[in-house]
Amino acid sequence: MTPEDVGLSAARLYKIDHLTHDYIKSGRLPGTLSLVARRGEIAHLTCQGKMDIEADKDMEEDTIFRIYSMSKPITSVALMMLYEDGRFQLDNPVSRFIPAFKNLKVYSADGNHTAPEREMTIRDLLTHTSGLTYGFMQSTAVDAMYREQAVEQSKNLEEMVEKLAKIPLLFSPGTRWSYSVATDVCGYLVEKISNTPFDEFLREQIFEPLSMDDTGFFVPDEKIHRFAANYQRTENDGLQLFDSPETSHYQRSPGLFSGGGGLVSTAHDYYKFASMLLNQGEYEGTRLLGRKTVELMTSNHMPGHGDLASMGQAVFSESTYDGIGFGLGFSVMLDPATAQILGTEGEFAWGGAASTYFFIDPDEDMLVIFLTQLMPSSAYPIRRELRVLAYQSIID
Repeated sequence: MTPEDVGLSAARLYKIDHLTHDYIKSGRLPGTLSLVARRGEIAHLTCQGKMDIEADKDMEEDTIFRIYSMSKPITSVALMMLYEDGRFQLDNPVSRFIPAFKNLKVYSADGNHTAPEREMTIRDLLTHTSGLTYGFMQSTAVDAMYREQAVEQSKNLEEMVEKLAKIPLLFSPGTRWSYSVATDVCGYLVEKISNTPFDEFLREQIFEPLSMDDTGFFVPDEKIHRFAANYQRTENDGLQLFDSPETSHYQRSPGLFSGGGGLVSTAHDYYKFASMLLNQGEYEGTRLLGRKTVELMTSNHMPGHGDLASMGQAVFSESTYDGIGFGLGFSVMLDPATAQILGTEGEFAWGGAASTYFFIDPDEDMLVIFLTQLMPSSAYPIRRELRVLAYQSIID
């Protein structure tokens, strides 16, 4: 099979390798793995640079990466599998399953926190319109409360939810969009509704059925040699070791199974998951979701079908805002012209804090996965550059 067999140009795809080589040669990225697939075939898969600079290990196809927020789509799929079982409706209040969320207030600077316009719903969690936030945002008084209560450092999901129930919301649910720990709460709901530990549910209902053998919340001893080092950008655009495989907390199972950012995975594992979504819920004979559910998840759920920019500018996100909407676990392309980027209406995507990224274009029957390990994901515009190079390779 050649790229041309699926309507892609091998010569044009090589531009991706040239881009990533420049990033690696200049010392801005340690190593990269780029995957482009179309019509069910992997047309381009290239490993470049190092998975671990200090250990002088080359990037390999089976390298294990911290995917951080690329965990969120997996958690969203898990929750929607329970939706398909009739266990809840999207407009159900979260307090149906977490009674302590019944009396959540909205933050007021004078300390007289007010009742929200309505209760938080499960859809609010999936769409990041819940009023929750992240402590690392460091931009509001509510963020500060998250840091004071060490919300993201909770010992388990139950403790996290207990802490959140005592902290006011950043805004009334449904009125704004803000990246947050909402997907961790989704993970707790999976656990609560299914009566199965969250990590076990993911393993039994998603990872094992799709043969995602290298995806989980930690890296077993026998696989640690495949685990990439994680780096952070320095002031002079260099690399500083952030998390070494030899000393990483990913060597052991965590207490907090973070559905928002706790998973590790590989290119081939995430390809199986992304292919399942592109194939409307099914991969190689295994169906996780129905076609209509995937269509609902990848539709824009912002009020008035607006984009993220219309919902207020969040301090941080794994997406741009103009021309981009949000579904149930993914960003959704609304208008490539407004977004000022190549793309297709209805294409959906997300990324992770260590600069990992994927997007799926149902109209073009194409998916792209990009894996590296550099914090923060906003360090360089490589995601937008990659999108251009992937789309320009289409020749039919």
